[in-house]
Amino acid sequence: MAGQAQYEELVRQLSAVGAVRRDLARIMPPDCPAGSGAVLTILDVHGDMHMSKLAEHLAVDLSVTSRQVAHLVARGWIERLPDPVDKRSRILHLTPAGLDRLDDLFRRTTQLLAERLSDWSDDEVGQLIHLMSRLRESFGDCRPHPGRVHAPADTPVIEETTRTPANAHT
Repeated sequence: MAGQAQYEELVRQLSAVGAVRRDLARIMPPDCPAGSGAVLTILDVHGDMHMSKLAEHLAVDLSVTSRQVAHLVARGWIERLPDPVDKRSRILHLTPAGLDRLDDLFRRTTQLLAERLSDWSDDEVGQLIHLMSRLRESFGDCRPHPGRVHAPADTPVIEETTRTPANAHT
């Protein structure tokens, strides 16, 4: 098992990944913020879905998802279709224009990564892919779960009650 100093260095390195993400964001078209790419990718990978399911995948509030969806619908990259089971509900669907936009985003990011990692060997890139995949798997489903509180294992459990203790004054 790694030591404390290694985990501290890992924290610093993971924080620095933000610079990589910002560099990737700079190459995106002005009408396509990072959240848009995430929505398009999720719909491409998982298929049509309700807004609530998309919000779960994005691990964001439904209001945030709604704004992102409105942005994408306005550009014709996704559409809201009637749910065949519940006509009051809508299903989000990736359009051909959205698929074209997604292809463009992947092309841009792949090109930037190829440029930035041009001095890396194929083995090094493969190791990075493997280790990042393993890191992601170690964290499992990173989406928040309502009602679940994450506390360190040694944190004492305190049961909350609205009752007043009988011997409060003794």
